[in-house]
Amino acid sequence: MTAIPLWAQLPRPPWRGAGAQPCVGPDGGFYQCPPAPRVVAVRAGRLFDSKTGQMLTRQVVLLLGERITAVGPEARVSIPAGAQIIDLGQATVLPGLIDAHTHMFNTRGPKMTTERAMLIAVQNAQADLRAGFTAARDMSSHGNGYGDVEIRDAINQGRIDGPRFQVSTLGIVWGAAPATSPENPLASTVVRSVEEARAAVREQIGHGADWIKLYPAGNYSFTATGEAQYQVTYPMPVLQALIDETHRLGHKAGCHVYGGEGQKNAIVAGCDTIEHGFGLNQEQVDMMVARKLYYDPTLVRYTEPNMDDTDNRNTGGKYRIIPIFEKAASMAIATKGLKVMMGSGVDGSTYPHGTQALDFASLVQRGMSPARAIQSGTTINAEVLGWQDELGSIDAGKYADLIAVSGDPLADITELQRVRFVMKGGKIVKNEMNPGPH
Repeated sequence: MTAIPLWAQLPRPPWRGAGAQPCVGPDGGFYQCPPAPRVVAVRAGRLFDSKTGQMLTRQVVLLLGERITAVGPEARVSIPAGAQIIDLGQATVLPGLIDAHTHMFNTRGPKMTTERAMLIAVQNAQADLRAGFTAARDMSSHGNGYGDVEIRDAINQGRIDGPRFQVSTLGIVWGAAPATSPENPLASTVVRSVEEARAAVREQIGHGADWIKLYPAGNYSFTATGEAQYQVTYPMPVLQALIDETHRLGHKAGCHVYGGEGQKNAIVAGCDTIEHGFGLNQEQVDMMVARKLYYDPTLVRYTEPNMDDTDNRNTGGKYRIIPIFEKAASMAIATKGLKVMMGSGVDGSTYPHGTQALDFASLVQRGMSPARAIQSGTTINAEVLGWQDELGSIDAGKYADLIAVSGDPLADITELQRVRFVMKGGKIVKNEMNPGPH
């Protein structure tokens, strides 16, 4: 994830510029090297074990550089002489949170410049990090091309601070009608056949996509009697080709679906994560369990008051999608064996970046225990991303991605909305705790 690239390992001639020998980026530009790794000990009055869902007390976490080297009760973990000690008092330490559905780029309008869009995306990513989200899956660049790849790579190179990202780039949509004008190269790729579908997957992965974002089911509407109905997009052979090609290349697909036949098609075709799912029923959820698919409800994003505003305009106040969605999400959460993710859908539009810990409370309101909700945003999401050996729990060998809150989130899940301390890869990003490091 942060392996040293070949260009950074090549021998360099003696430095003849200002100051100490710097590091060099892939573009040939120089920057100040990070400090040499040192031993750090973090004292935690409480520590959440995300593997067991238990709260431990009086723990010590040792780290060297960006990795955890030991963790355990303070009576059993010896702090080496000379180590930096960060005493977090009676705070609760947790693994860095993982948001499985972000949009670092705001939706690109006609007057938005590339430069401004990039600056806003960096600001959004850093807001997420300071809120305790040390990793995230970004689910399309909202008309900004492969800009998410550039930001992901800049973060990995240490150029800017931000979460560890997996990105989905443009996304792929169905074109029901023939093209009448040139396609926008920064927007979602439009496909009209199985061959075009497979080619689009190859192209996006070739440009650096970690995930392929698909849209098997479009918008919803209501019949005259109030029954929700959902638009179907790709024909099934095209959807199957998109997912099969993604899997053939060793990647995963996330499917934006609201309900109906398109949603069922996504499950049957084996889309790795089912996003939103307003119209999920028990049969579909059971099929997801059997196929080992994951569910990402994005609860807060689709229960916002503006959803009611839209329904009021479209139905004259007769029908609402929110109770349909809440019933489906609660049913899914209650289904044994279904792995439910924490994904917010923060988009800089109706859901500001840095506030997405609201989703943990929303999961609890729909039937999750606080421990399970936290696991959704740690161990479950790490597993979905294939980073379970690197992230998601506080264990020796994993990245030193830690956060802290003042209270006990098992007693009050809203504590996660007030993160006071953030460390990513052993680097303190935010520290509002007292006492602090010494």
